[in-house]
Amino acid sequence: MPSTSATAIKNVQGEIGENVSKVDVRGLNVWFKDNHVLKDIKIGTEPNAVTAVMGPSGCGKTTFIRAINRLNELIEGSRTTGEVYIDGENIYSKKTDIFDLRRRVGMVFQKPNPFPKSIFDNIAFGPRIHGTEDEKELQRTVETSLKEAALWEEVHGRLEDSALDLSGGQQQRLCIARALAVNPEIILLDEPCSALDPAATAKIEALMRKLAEKYTVIIVTHNMQQAARVSDYTIFLYLGELVEYGITKNVFENPKSELTEKYITGEFG
Repeated sequence: MPSTSATAIKNVQGEIGENVSKVDVRGLNVWFKDNHVLKDIKIGTEPNAVTAVMGPSGCGKTTFIRAINRLNELIEGSRTTGEVYIDGENIYSKKTDIFDLRRRVGMVFQKPNPFPKSIFDNIAFGPRIHGTEDEKELQRTVETSLKEAALWEEVHGRLEDSALDLSGGQQQRLCIARALAVNPEIILLDEPCSALDPAATAKIEALMRKLAEKYTVIIVTHNMQQAARVSDYTIFLYLGELVEYGITKNVFENPKSELTEKYITGEFG
């Protein structure tokens, strides 16, 4: 396997707009018991863009995005050091309202996980727990969220049907709509297409591009072709370290790290 030598590990933050980062990660380390999963990550991601996080299995991709809304600390034995700033606010500060943070930073998981409720109640769930009780406002939120998730036309006539009756691709877009319903700023997607067929994958990819007009989107993907298709910027992690970060076209066509080139060309994965 390739080694992560000092010359191989390169943060190419210089080609990115350093002063406009939506998420600014400074010296992030994450352990699960004795396993040092992320090692001194320093990176700033762009607002209103799709950033793909790629790398071989076990490199820390999911741990990285979970650090952005502090989900790792729900795992027993986890420990995090360093700082993560969103719009200049350190989310690891003791003053951080975790409840509000997870509203601002929505998470969609690899396997669709709709609640065993109606389509309507799935979308209305978040607004309700955040205090929205007015039925007309809930109806507007449900419609708006489903439209933003490109699902409204397919389900508007059966909002009282169980969300579990939807296809896999529809369930994943429902989960995206559920995240959108609480007015987030950032959408984290953890391999959202891994369980979907090509047609459903194409819809999710088109949706990601549309969402980036309004939100900051960060996607973990094991599919390099998907990263190349949908993302504006690409992060490459290897063995818990940041190897390369840059404009996607540059990362794929002119990588600055030999490790990146070997990964993209399939020498390891």
